Amino acid sequence: MGLSLDEQKAVDRFRKDVVEPSMSSLVILDFWAEWCGPCKALTPVLEKVAAEYADKGVILAKVNVDEEQFIAGQFQVRSIPTVYAMFQGQPVADLTNARSESQLKGILDQLLAKLPVQPGGAAPAQDISPLLAMGEDALTSGDAERAASIFMQITELAPDSAAAQGGLLRALVAAGHLAEAEAVLAELPEALAKDTDIARARAALDLAKDRPADNELAALHSAATPDNPEGQLAYATAAFAAGERDSAAETLLAMIAADREWNEGAARAKLLQIFEAVGLEDPWVAATRRKLSLVLFG
Repeated sequence: MGLSLDEQKAVDRFRKDVVEPSMSSLVILDFWAEWCGPCKALTPVLEKVAAEYADKGVILAKVNVDEEQFIAGQFQVRSIPTVYAMFQGQPVADLTNARSESQLKGILDQLLAKLPVQPGGAAPAQDISPLLAMGEDALTSGDAERAASIFMQITELAPDSAAAQGGLLRALVAAGHLAEAEAVLAELPEALAKDTDIARARAALDLAKDRPADNELAALHSAATPDNPEGQLAYATAAFAAGERDSAAETLLAMIAADREWNEGAARAKLLQIFEAVGLEDPWVAATRRKLSLVLFG
């Protein structure tokens, strides 16, 4: 999502060395450099305390700011040494001013008393439902980029969560990152790819591929006359992909009312695909399904 190859490699290294261990352990994250005198003075303290607290689930991770400038920039490191405590991928304390063993141990003791750190390295089961709700709220409010970022973090915590993977796919589609969504979908294991959450996201992706250029939608609308069902179907497909789902649904409902059997029920099939993409529990889908029932059954 906009990162260069080197930046992506830096993120991958950081995820492997810091984020993943922090899922179960408390990670002391030390930003340092070879030329930094205070860093060299602090290093033995950090190493000694980390070793003494290893059986309590504390580990030390070091980031050379000269070699990992992108990561240092993400943490807005302005001076070194800069030291954070990390747990489950997030900074939970700034340890920079803890320069003595006693100061560092005091802060670690407080953190260990509050956090579910697992000394044996077994990650505790985490309730991701609040995070999923946060991602869905961001997506519903129209902030697709933020939703994608939230769902990406959830998939790192719970890669086997179909809800998280499906949310990520839908957020990428909403943000216009169709190639990224295709790549995520292609990498999903077969068992996960068959889940209903993924099916919903796949439907959204398939429909988004029909998004027209800005100057094409008006022309398609002009051609969508009652005597041109092909034109109506093309317009409805493009309208939904362009975010005009009401217009798409109204056109398809009119087609079904006029001739529900046209092209082997193509209008109804397209409307059902839209329902799947939006989500069967969505209020808009529920209201539109009631309209469809009235058209079909009077």
